[in-house]
Amino acid sequence: MFSMDPPFTPEHQLFRRTLRDYVERELAPHALEWDEAGIFPREIFRGMAEIGALGINYPESVGGAGGDYWFVVVLAEELTRCQNSGVNMGLLVQSQIATPIIDQIGTAEQKKEFLVPALAGEKIAALGISEPDAGSDVASLRTTARRSGDEYVINGAKMWITNGTRADFITLAVRTGGPGHGGISLVTFPTDVKGFSVSKKLAKVGNLSSDTALLFFEDCRIPVRYLLGEENEGFYHVMTNFQGERLVAAIGAVAGMQLLVEDALRYGNERTAFGKPLARFQVWRHRLVEHLTAIEAARWLTYRACDLFNRKETAVKEISMAKLLAGDLMQKVVYDCQQLHGGMGYVVETPVARAFRDARLLTIGGGTSEIMKEIIAKLVPGF
Repeated sequence: MFSMDPPFTPEHQLFRRTLRDYVERELAPHALEWDEAGIFPREIFRGMAEIGALGINYPESVGGAGGDYWFVVVLAEELTRCQNSGVNMGLLVQSQIATPIIDQIGTAEQKKEFLVPALAGEKIAALGISEPDAGSDVASLRTTARRSGDEYVINGAKMWITNGTRADFITLAVRTGGPGHGGISLVTFPTDVKGFSVSKKLAKVGNLSSDTALLFFEDCRIPVRYLLGEENEGFYHVMTNFQGERLVAAIGAVAGMQLLVEDALRYGNERTAFGKPLARFQVWRHRLVEHLTAIEAARWLTYRACDLFNRKETAVKEISMAKLLAGDLMQKVVYDCQQLHGGMGYVVETPVARAFRDARLLTIGGGTSEIMKEIIAKLVPGF
């Protein structure tokens, strides 16, 4: 059972040191540069694979390291040190969002063709669920896959797709049956198929180095063997996959808030006003202490959800609570940390300015805070 100490072993800590060194040496120095470019280099996927990060919790049979979910916790925590949320997002989609379904229900052939090269950083993966008219309401998706002999003919559109402009394949949710959740299936979709197009790269408020796209599918033909699992049973797997996506968001938010407060405290001790450091003013001392207390509470709620998820127990309520708390708390923490920096906090060269811009996604992406509240309400007796 989970105790008051998370079960980080010497192996977890070795991975943490290796990953932190890579992130601080290879990623963080380029944070602003990649935001300005609107994308980060494809080679980063290969670099992360070389240190074992992309497949850290996957079986060795598909090129993974065979680690438990606490290795993913380390991954999501340490990636925040790159000071670029777009890089975090692109890499976590590759490792923990677009590919788990293939590992869980894919055939040996599908794993060899898609999962193995993704974990090696050779192919870039994307998850195709959201559409212009269907985000969290997955049961309303309209992209269709019509059976034609031994092929599916796919038509429709997907929106808000991370890694979408350069993905080599998409783990794609399609409608193969009637209306509602019972007619949804999942397929692996290679993007070199005729009829597929990237309509445009979306210009976002934040997470600028993460390429996010609107995609079109016009009479795209793929073999039926690319079907993941059983036809018309994809809805359950999409919902299960959401739990992993929401959990890494909560983990990253907690770790990111901790770094923001530590940075604000450093700056507050260096910057003086009226003869003393800003951090010596009671208003800032108390505000940062309040945030550290709330962050600690969010961390343990998140770790509790991680423990349940690692033991493959039902954790929908705990994960939804963790994402809700961490996402909403981040809005307050980053606001105050930016405020303490004053004018410097309004300059994009400073990490806190970029974090202020990027943090907004935490209450929107992967299910809004309002959706989290509805999920929690349905799971708590009395509502």
